[in-house]
Parts: sequence; structure tokens; C-alpha cells
Amino acid sequence: MGLLYIVMPAYNEEANIEQVVRQWLRAGGDGSRLVVADSGSTDSTHEKLRALQEKHGNLEILSETGKQHGPKLMALYDYAIKHGADYIFQTDSDGQTNPEEFQSFWELRDEYDIILGKRLKRGDGRVRAFVERVVCMLLSVFFGVRAPDANAPFRLMKAETIKKYLDRLPWDYNLPNIMLTVYFVFYNEKLIFKEISFKPRQGGKNSVNIRKIIGIGWKALGDFRRFRKGMVEGR
Repeated sequence: MGLLYIVMPAYNEEANIEQVVRQWLRAGGDGSRLVVADSGSTDSTHEKLRALQEKHGNLEILSETGKQHGPKLMALYDYAIKHGADYIFQTDSDGQTNPEEFQSFWELRDEYDIILGKRLKRGDGRVRAFVERVVCMLLSVFFGVRAPDANAPFRLMKAETIKKYLDRLPWDYNLPNIMLTVYFVFYNEKLIFKEISFKPRQGGKNSVNIRKIIGIGWKALGDFRRFRKGMVEGR
């Protein structure tokens, strides 16, 4: 069957974390591992995770990964690979994704190395949907890749495929999922985009506002140029 690691970053998710963790432990089933990166939370997220860990032996917590979303993802992928994962499934801890849709991804694991979610309808607002469209347009311009959704936090990936590209990214990089999508498409990995639902945030407040998104996006333009240069030069 292959060893499955479900990984998710968390930051100030005390309103969601207990329900989300329980749902994904059930979705992964016996033999899987759930790893949550919680570093920097100022609410009771970490305490709730520790209490859950006492009841669930297949729940693991990373607490020294930096506060930002991107570095947490980088640390989670690296951790899963180094601990023998065959498959890595990434989602978020805010309750916007549906664990019941995981099984349809899992059933495709023998046909595809990478199965990425695409959000045709989004419950988190028009602004974020617009930002995603802009990102996909920029990826087409910079890298010549076409992706219907570059950053969906619902992705099942073979660990060996992620490993090929992870070291190309700085360990504090803010947008690893976007660039991994670029690499998967650019290098013609065995990939499919599959529609998923995407609910409104189930509780709490999003820590990334529009001002932060604009700042991250501005920096990303320079990053894209540098990554593109490396890809053209075969690095």
C-alpha cells in the first residue's frame, strides 16, 4: 500500500485544530502518519495538539519550523521524506478542505505520481480567487506552464518525486507549493489536476491578509526570475 504521511502547517488554529486533526486521522486510516507543524502559535493550538497526541500515537508535531507557512511546508516535506514516506498528502489546518474527498485521490496513486487539487468554486472569497488567477497567469508568463490551480492545499504526491525538486528551493521559501507545481508541470511529471471543494474558513481568523499577499507576490516576481534562470540553465 505504501506509507502515507499527511502533513499540515498550523498557526493559531485553536478553533479548528481538534476537529481537523480527528477528521484527517480517520481519512488517512490505520498505518498512516499525521504530522502538524505548529511553531509560533500564540493561542492554545499547541496545547490542544499535545492533548491529541496523547490519544493518537500516529500524530506527530513539529515545533521548531519557523512561524511562516512556507518554511513549515518545507520542513514537513523534508521530515516525511527522511522518515520513509512513500506518499505525502498536504492539506491545511483551517477546515476548508474536505477529508471525504481524499479517498478518490488515494485511488489514483498507481496511475499518477502527483495528484493536485483544483478549486473551481472557492468559499474563501473573490479576492483570493482573483489572486490565484493572477498567480497562474504569471506562471504561464515566466515558466510557460499551465496550471488551473497552482497552490491548492490538497495534494497527494509520491515522496520520491518531491525529493527531486525540494533542494532547489531555499528552506525559508514562502511559496513552495506553487514552485513545486511549476516543477511538476515543467518537467512533465505524471500528474493530474482533480477538482475539489473548498469551504469558507471554519473558525478563527486568517493570518495572511491582502497586504501580506501583495508583499509576498512582489517578492515572488524576483524569485520566479531566478528560478526560471536556473531551469533554463539545467539546474
